[in-house]
Amino acid sequence: MNSSQKQTKSKIPPNRSQFLQPAATSLTLLIMKRLIFLLILALVFCSAQSRSIIPRHQPHPSLQISNKTQNEASCSFTVVIRTSCSSTRYTLDHISLAFGDAYGIQVYAPHLDDPASRVFESCSTDTFQISGPCTYQICYLYLYRSGYDGWIPYDVTVYGYNSKPATFYYNVKVPADIWYGFNYCSGARATSSAATK
Repeated sequence: MNSSQKQTKSKIPPNRSQFLQPAATSLTLLIMKRLIFLLILALVFCSAQSRSIIPRHQPHPSLQISNKTQNEASCSFTVVIRTSCSSTRYTLDHISLAFGDAYGIQVYAPHLDDPASRVFESCSTDTFQISGPCTYQICYLYLYRSGYDGWIPYDVTVYGYNSKPATFYYNVKVPADIWYGFNYCSGARATSSAATK
């Protein structure tokens, strides 16, 4: 009887739950992987959206250039300006530049333009060596444009002795006859104190 029971038991099909368990486990793992992927995607999207809170380029009508900054020349800066491919083919606009640090130390470079040397042409990169007072980390930069061509810079990168390269992205038309740019310093003190020196 024992032997027949054994034979009978061996003929009974295995329990279905044995087959469903591995399938359910792999389905659960698949769902978990997808949920984790969606969570990571949501975090990346949220962090990308949160970057838009950083101040964008804006006019600075009260920016004043200090005479002191024009007369000091103890450090050399390399400024690389890339002109947008959306800009006019060439420009006769007059372009000036002012940048500085959070301590109010400012570097001013008037009239970088020179139509004879083909600067600021569409899709071009122009490099300038500018002398000025030594700064700490560059955290603000403004461009001044006068003229009618509507020059569009793509970005401006400043390389300084005491600071990491600082890049400021524009890719918009700089309004005429007003300082226009960025201030990532920790307060308004940076550009206003330069005017009082």
